[in-house]
Amino acid sequence: MNNYTQNDLDIFAIKMLEDYDNHNPGTIFKSNLVLSNDEALILQSKVSKLRINRGEKPIGYKIGCIAKDTQIKMGFNKPARGILWENELHKSGVELNKKNYTNPSMEAEFGVKLNRDIDPNLASFDYIMNSVHSIYPLIEIHNLVFNGQEPHGSELLANNAVHAGVVLGHETLLSDEKRITDLKLIYNDETIDIWTNKKWPEDILSQLKWLIDELSKNNKILKKNDLILTGAYGFPVPINDKQFVKVSSSEFGSVEATFV
Repeated sequence: MNNYTQNDLDIFAIKMLEDYDNHNPGTIFKSNLVLSNDEALILQSKVSKLRINRGEKPIGYKIGCIAKDTQIKMGFNKPARGILWENELHKSGVELNKKNYTNPSMEAEFGVKLNRDIDPNLASFDYIMNSVHSIYPLIEIHNLVFNGQEPHGSELLANNAVHAGVVLGHETLLSDEKRITDLKLIYNDETIDIWTNKKWPEDILSQLKWLIDELSKNNKILKKNDLILTGAYGFPVPINDKQFVKVSSSEFGSVEATFV
């Protein structure tokens, strides 16, 4: 495996962002580029800095690949993470153009917003739960394309965990009450996938401690009002010729979008 210099990664980052803007992500991986996962995360960070420098605003994080079979598919032994952007956040009912994405693919998911900055040294499960202000059903949009060698894990990380946007449903303010919910992904009138007996807070918040610890390694913390995508239970599903996407939860409502 090559050991790339910071200058190499800077050059890669400029190309990665250019490709992302052109809706043709990750072309540098067509040349059999091989990165370690650590290098891929550095590359993700460098692309993020370029986006911030041109005026884009990060609004939180996504946790990805929480299912063990997805981790195996990607060559991981832990979840993945990416950054959320204000200009890619949409409200339920939005109409989006498929041409702005590459193989647009969706996940049904929950997101939470935080009511305080998170101190990693205090991050017990109860502390994390009490740091959540509200929960949302959401549609996570992905550019589901891989150009490099399998198992694609480092390419996924470098490409911001193939994240391309969020459609956010209405918020539910949280109490200490425990709940059990389902979660459905629906294309047109067809239920594509369904997950049942998902527990609040145990299941939904199960990976936040991991994210807090990962960020802490780089002297970063989760902050008040951050939006955190808590992790999908399956793999992104291409929308193909379908247009209407809906995600519904028996306890936390629904969210929808149209892709034309």
